Amino acid sequence: MLTNIKYKISLLVATAVCLASLMVACKKSEGLADDPYAGGKQVLGITFISKSTDPDIVTAGTTLNLQVKGLMKYKDNFKLYVNEIEAEVLNYTDSTIQFKVPLVASTGSVWITSQGQSFFGPIVKIGGKVSVDPSFKIVNGAGSVSGAGGTTVYDAEKLPTGLFWLTGSFSNFEQKGTTALPNGGIVQIDADGAYSTSGVSFGKGAVGAGQTIYSINRITTGSQNGKYIVAGSFTAYNSTRTNRQTLNNIVRLNSNGSLDTIKTADKDALGNSLVPIVNPKPEQLWKNGDTVAAFNAGVDGMVRKTFVFGEQIYIIGNFQNFKRMYYPNSTYDDKVYDVTRMKQMVRVNADGSMDSTFHYNNNTRQSAAGGNGAIIDAMMQTDGKLILVGSFSSFNGVTANRIVRLNLDGSVDQSFNAGAGADGDVYSIRYNATTNKIVVCGNFTSFNGKASSGLALLNSDGSTVSTFTGALITGGLATFASQLNNGKILVTGSFNKYGDYLRQGFMILEANGQLAVGYNNTGGFQGRVYDMIETPVSNGSQVVLVGDISRFNSILPHNVLRLIISN
Repeated sequence: MLTNIKYKISLLVATAVCLASLMVACKKSEGLADDPYAGGKQVLGITFISKSTDPDIVTAGTTLNLQVKGLMKYKDNFKLYVNEIEAEVLNYTDSTIQFKVPLVASTGSVWITSQGQSFFGPIVKIGGKVSVDPSFKIVNGAGSVSGAGGTTVYDAEKLPTGLFWLTGSFSNFEQKGTTALPNGGIVQIDADGAYSTSGVSFGKGAVGAGQTIYSINRITTGSQNGKYIVAGSFTAYNSTRTNRQTLNNIVRLNSNGSLDTIKTADKDALGNSLVPIVNPKPEQLWKNGDTVAAFNAGVDGMVRKTFVFGEQIYIIGNFQNFKRMYYPNSTYDDKVYDVTRMKQMVRVNADGSMDSTFHYNNNTRQSAAGGNGAIIDAMMQTDGKLILVGSFSSFNGVTANRIVRLNLDGSVDQSFNAGAGADGDVYSIRYNATTNKIVVCGNFTSFNGKASSGLALLNSDGSTVSTFTGALITGGLATFASQLNNGKILVTGSFNKYGDYLRQGFMILEANGQLAVGYNNTGGFQGRVYDMIETPVSNGSQVVLVGDISRFNSILPHNVLRLIISN
């Protein structure tokens, strides 16, 4: 009987809970009955029917027809844009629209706006004097084997044969790299961009540390003619063995890309071993000798740039010490190094020995002070003098606002006419031997007292070119600029406007700083360029750009692309 009473009480409680739940649910349903989108704008019935233009490539200023439906209901209450530039509408019906492509338009989407809503149509490809070369054969470009490593291409070297060597942080190029045999920051392509292994033996390339090659230079004179200097952030080349991690961010390669080496059995003119290592375990006979890099030089930090001048090599970067292997105290498994404090720069001979006549104080037995900020980029003039740019405001104790030229002994060249220099960081410096002009760009608003929007054209003595006046760069910065052989200036970066004109990360200027008419037809650019190689062709130039380039003119370049630029 007691059990039956408990059961009835439990049933009543359960029923009450259910009724309460239903009441709450009803109230929630009543609350959700209101339209959450009430008061929103009604979607307009404008739709682009055309998926492409006819012709495929159009000229700025010409008339274009597209199929669009739903316009008549919004007569005289809409606007049409080509890549953010408003176009003149000439005629329209409820199924077509006719408009004039703006003279300053560049490749990009066409769209219509009405009553605060936008409706996008096809890409309008603007023809002009700049185009992406469709015959360039790179498809997948620079990538990473693991999917998590670096992919940037930092430097390019054109060979006398017309082939190119590209260097960077990538480990997979054109999907040819593997875990067992990666493209370790170095690869060869032919004149048209096709991946090539003909005549080269890179092996695993750069190994250890950052596994990155920032700089490559071909030696064109002297005893090492035809070989290459590569430098960056790595501890070995074509070897992952622990006791082969003996390099310090720079090495010399043979003409086929293999490591230039010497061994214990090699003798000098007096019959002495070139690699006289010691063997503390004589019973291990194979350790009586060793094979090491023939170029015995290194530094304890990243190398950003190298230059070859005669038989000597300039090394420039973010380091504090120069290192050179000392063979008499080294063994097969362990290497000992002589270390000399050399801040940011050092000049070495063909065998890697340090040249103490450059950037070195014999009294203190170390380098001069160097810059009080980073060296970001550099160039070498034909006489061997270096021009450095970066974030420093003094160099070797001398005022030098983000730019300095050095004498052949490493001292500051006071005859360089950059004057007050830049009031902000300089990211890039490039010299054109044909025009004998220098272009710098970066995050500055003044150069040598002249207002500038991060871009300046200089004479070879550092003075500003008086006829160059740049417009205001907005929406970002110019991070790379270089003058073409025809005098025009190619500029890339993160900006989106130049003066009043839309230029999405890429533009070509006249030598006076104005936008070059007919040369700014391309669409948006995303990424950063680190190097450019121009090759003259009939009626213009082929220009190879390398860097961290994710998008240009509606294509995905994968960090390497070639442009055709007409004269």
